Amino acid sequence: MVEIPGTGTPIIGHQLEWLAEEGVTDVVVSCGHLAEVLQTWLKSTKLPVRVTTVVEAEPLGRGGGLKFAAAHLPRPDKPWYATNGDIWTRFSLRDMADFHAERDAVATLALARPRLPWGAVQTDGFGHITDFIEAPPSTFEINAGVYVFSPGFAALLPERGDHERTTFPHLARERRLAGFPIPQGAYWRAIDTAKDLREAAKELAALGK
Repeated sequence: MVEIPGTGTPIIGHQLEWLAEEGVTDVVVSCGHLAEVLQTWLKSTKLPVRVTTVVEAEPLGRGGGLKFAAAHLPRPDKPWYATNGDIWTRFSLRDMADFHAERDAVATLALARPRLPWGAVQTDGFGHITDFIEAPPSTFEINAGVYVFSPGFAALLPERGDHERTTFPHLARERRLAGFPIPQGAYWRAIDTAKDLREAAKELAALGK
């Protein structure tokens, strides 16, 4: 398991701590490649929530894998959260759940404005450069990898394949897909590389997390 530098804990450990802080009591963890490594860590660690692991015997795709995991929810008649395994964030899931309920959505995605990996240049109407901005936030919102789903959502997922190419577009056309902007100042980062791990550790240390 790859640990966050300086914490001694892998990403999933930090995610479980966050979920527990937000009132979550039961978590289903979907495992694929090297499932035994993750299962060993989960069994050997004192966890703040009850964890059930499910292992895909063969790759089902993101949508199929989510459907497979949803079949093991302890309370399938209630709304549920989901999160990607490669993000590290802190914001109010309770506020997101309220947002989801107020819009009577079937699915709600958290939305983030990630910082660009490049510096930006500002110009005036005459093409003169007026300022340089280091790693500014994107002007576009992206899927932040955290979700709230209503009980009926699992039935809409494909047995195999990617729900972001099938289920989500279908719900969007029917106005049953909502987007919850992560509040300004809340922490969010995708962890894709070793550099991301180091930078996330520094950022959260600075925030006292």
